Amino acid sequence: MENQPEQSDQQIGGEKKKKKPSLLLITLVIGTIGLIAQLLWVNWPKPVTDPESLNAELVAVIDRLPGTSDALIYAGLKDIKQSPFWQEVMPDSLKEMNWLQTDKALRQVVDETGFVPARDLDTLLIAFQQQNTKKQKYLGILWGAFEDKLTTGYLKEKSIETKQYGSEECYALSDTLWVCRPGTRQVILANSEQLLRGFLEPEKNFLDRDQTTAKLIDKAIYKSHFWFTLSSTNWTLGALQSLTSGNKDMKTLGNLNRIKQLALSLKFDDGVEGHTEWIYQNKTSAYFASTFLWGAIKLSSSSGTRTAEPAKAFLKELDVMQNLESVIVKTDLPLSFFKPEMENGE
Repeated sequence: MENQPEQSDQQIGGEKKKKKPSLLLITLVIGTIGLIAQLLWVNWPKPVTDPESLNAELVAVIDRLPGTSDALIYAGLKDIKQSPFWQEVMPDSLKEMNWLQTDKALRQVVDETGFVPARDLDTLLIAFQQQNTKKQKYLGILWGAFEDKLTTGYLKEKSIETKQYGSEECYALSDTLWVCRPGTRQVILANSEQLLRGFLEPEKNFLDRDQTTAKLIDKAIYKSHFWFTLSSTNWTLGALQSLTSGNKDMKTLGNLNRIKQLALSLKFDDGVEGHTEWIYQNKTSAYFASTFLWGAIKLSSSSGTRTAEPAKAFLKELDVMQNLESVIVKTDLPLSFFKPEMENGE
């Protein structure tokens, strides 16, 4: 009698032998799930920190700015100087630093009047406009103790030209420095007569006119201590190069260089809270930039790398997240981070 041919559905132990799923099919299913998850993550709006509001006085000043802004910088020095960070961590050399030294005439004013910006300034707001590839026009509004320093008599004596804009007398101390004293505790500095006049005879509605800067201001989470916005690609690239100049791995990541705008803010209290948002052309660019940045931070902060230990400690405190067209980087550094002996109760 001939043997019966083996059947593909041969029963073993009363059950049919099951086919194993194809490795290719498993890979395809996992890849599809991963792709869907990635697409959902890229397009999912993540929860973000609610920004603080600008005070009404500062809004009124910003709204007088002429034209549009490539960069806007604010420092609430009075509040910063009252913080534990300033009093316990900041070195005396930085507290007394004469950092308004960008112009020869301005350096001369500081030297002759005894004005120390870090000591005498309460608040600072500076707007920049790009004049050409190498030069920037700026307008600075300063609040502080100027009564016995930048006096009207001193400005008249040192001026090479005077003009009146609005109801204010303006003094040219050089070809690149104009000074105006609209109040006892306020000084306006500019290297452009056009910007100075535009501020004193304002069109107003800057926040409506410059929508890019207005949106970036809203992305600056901490409004009372320090924040800045960069609306120009040239400014953002320069800032990014400064942030990554000390780390070769981060500096060579191409996607980071596609940033369009940037906002950064810091809050000084029992430590430093920082928040920065980098705006990209689209969600995909932001996703890859955040992935590359996260990887570079993890690599640079790992053991066995050449990164200095203080830098590693700082990198480990950074939190990176992609949110639609943005990359958000946050940190919260306690006082003990800057003074390690505090952890030991010393």
